[in-house]
Amino acid sequence: MLKTYLTEDAVQFKADAQNWEEAIRLAADPLLKNQTIEASYIEMMIENVKNLGPYIVLLPKFAMPHARPENGVNRLGLSLLILEKGVEFASGKGANVFLVLAAPDAAAHLNILSELSTLLSSQEKVDALALAKNYQELVTILEEEEK
Repeated sequence: MLKTYLTEDAVQFKADAQNWEEAIRLAADPLLKNQTIEASYIEMMIENVKNLGPYIVLLPKFAMPHARPENGVNRLGLSLLILEKGVEFASGKGANVFLVLAAPDAAAHLNILSELSTLLSSQEKVDALALAKNYQELVTILEEEEK
């Protein structure tokens, strides 16, 4: 299912971002362009981190920015940004893999989260994601996970 949503136009590889806010904006851009989300969703993801701290950093190197459906989600979607050089949050936590989740309701994304939790249960897989340089490398990692 991750592969279904992480199409080539939803995935970006960049050298760096100025800060975590820019990383979230960059990561969400494909979803904004294809109208999966509204600009308000991006702003709310950033506000949530400012207000609640970097709760989106689920593991070293891996962050999953998200907000509530009513903050501008039009349909279920994922986008992914992989930075060569990670960004740090005020707490000292850092990430270079940003997987933006846009869920239109409380249930639509549960299958995605289940598959994602399997992928993230291996730090080796997270490290491989963080080192991916192109879309084909990402697909290989996701296909290995499906086996």
